[in-house]
Amino acid sequence: MTTLTEADALDGLRDALGLLKDREQVAERLLVSSAKHSFDPDKELDWDAPFEEGKWFWPPELVSLYDTPLWKRMSEEQRILLSQHEAAALASLGIWFEIILMQLLVRHIYDKAATSAHVRYALTEIEDECRHSKMFARLISHGDTPWYPVSRAHQTLGRLFKTISTTPGSFTATLLGEEVLDWMQRLTFPDERVQTLIRGVTRIHVVEEARHVRYAREELRRQMVTAPKWSQEFTRVTSGEFARVFSVAFVNPEVYTNVGLDKREALAQVKASGHRREVMQTGAKKLTDFLDDIGVLRGVGRRLWRSSGLLA
Repeated sequence: MTTLTEADALDGLRDALGLLKDREQVAERLLVSSAKHSFDPDKELDWDAPFEEGKWFWPPELVSLYDTPLWKRMSEEQRILLSQHEAAALASLGIWFEIILMQLLVRHIYDKAATSAHVRYALTEIEDECRHSKMFARLISHGDTPWYPVSRAHQTLGRLFKTISTTPGSFTATLLGEEVLDWMQRLTFPDERVQTLIRGVTRIHVVEEARHVRYAREELRRQMVTAPKWSQEFTRVTSGEFARVFSVAFVNPEVYTNVGLDKREALAQVKASGHRREVMQTGAKKLTDFLDDIGVLRGVGRRLWRSSGLLA
């Protein structure tokens, strides 16, 4: 009986993105890019400058309540304040997620050759994520907002996911956490309506996260070809459930209370908002198209993704 090796399975295989690339070649290119295009936020950004009067902290079209009846009753000052609290809440969510991601990356490379480019790049990405988490924490501290931790239930689910996740499941969750926010940040950093510091933070994050997305996509494509059938199916289900958790965690309800709004009314209007649903689905579309292409969005997993609101 002939055993199919990973090299055999990947030989000549194509999908919508072209040939599956060799793991070491991808990692070597990403290491070169990291050496040229990495940033120290403590030195790169002007943390001493005050926030600018009348500027947004997040593009208004991306604020959760945008174009709802409640939004139309709010003053411009209160809308900008909500954007500031939502920016802090998203930074808090980003820290939570990146701490999970760092642990998943360490698990991924635990039994792999430490001298390989693939492992060296994973360690480089962990360095990036450490800087990002510190940058987000400093951004929260710089403003007049609290830290917004995820709920206790989501903290518990995060611990469970870190424990039971398979390699393809880990990379699927990585992409989910990175690509939706990346789409929003690509709209944010060139937007002159937005605070200069926020634009600087999002620019750094977009540049460095582009490498992380490439690394995760290439590895996930490889894993969905070579992983056992049970692991592929487990990935479909767990990624769908993580999408449901992520879509809920994306809006921290405490932001509404802290800007003087009724939390229940605000949440109900966000849930009913066609604009918000379109924003989230548009932000996730590049990712969901990719996951569909490589066979993740099938069966129960696809139904869970639909129920998350991220898949049309």
